[in-house]
Amino acid sequence: MGKIIAVANQKGGVGKTTTSINLSAGLAYFGKKVLLVDFDPQGNSTQGIGANKVGFNKTIYDVLMENTPIKDAKVTLKMPPLDVLPANISLAGADVTMSEYKVGREALLRDKLSPIKHEYDFIIIDCPPSLGLLNTNALTAADSVIIPVQCEYFALEGLTQLLSTIRIVQRMFNKSLIIEGILLTMFDARTKLSVEVQQEVRKYFRERVYKSYIPRNVKLSEAPGNEQSIFEYDTRSEGAKAYASLVKEVMTQNAKEFR
Repeated sequence: MGKIIAVANQKGGVGKTTTSINLSAGLAYFGKKVLLVDFDPQGNSTQGIGANKVGFNKTIYDVLMENTPIKDAKVTLKMPPLDVLPANISLAGADVTMSEYKVGREALLRDKLSPIKHEYDFIIIDCPPSLGLLNTNALTAADSVIIPVQCEYFALEGLTQLLSTIRIVQRMFNKSLIIEGILLTMFDARTKLSVEVQQEVRKYFRERVYKSYIPRNVKLSEAPGNEQSIFEYDTRSEGAKAYASLVKEVMTQNAKEFR
């Protein structure tokens, strides 16, 4: 049985999509069967990992709202060797449509992913920067959540809001949801602020914070524009080394499930 991990933080610009793409790619290159679910109407994961180059007719919107089978909507890539469930701006309409449902609206994504969960080792969900129904659906579908936290001012403030949402989802829709880990992103060892934020996050969340952290790295910023993960774009970069380290941590953390 596979594991569904949501990559979530309602704040924008903290590295959710970068982490979703490169965690998915890294796991795939380590031989895991991976499905990347783009659950953000901006469709940045879809484009950033190269699904646009392959082309697609259906998206996650069609899976949710039109009952399109996932097998008819997913895109299979060769590099990285994984499947992508793409998204585009039509997904924004799903949030509005879901709000009109009286029953079961929070579990729509879970109901779609559950039948194919056994086909993958990992299903990674790139969540939108909001706390609406799309995010609630992702957290309801997930077994766990990875929270990217930018090493800048107000990092803990946004984290507190997300943790409150996670507690609500745990109480109402998904009792088994756990925090997979907190990932420090955009870390710059040259600045006092980055060091202080890292110390503060580790002080409060201790073992929940990954040992790996993601540095500020030009190559990481450039890779999505070339529709590649960091592992195709520049495998020798500091960004690639950091995400490879994260992938190893995630695999070690979940090793028991693959014995």
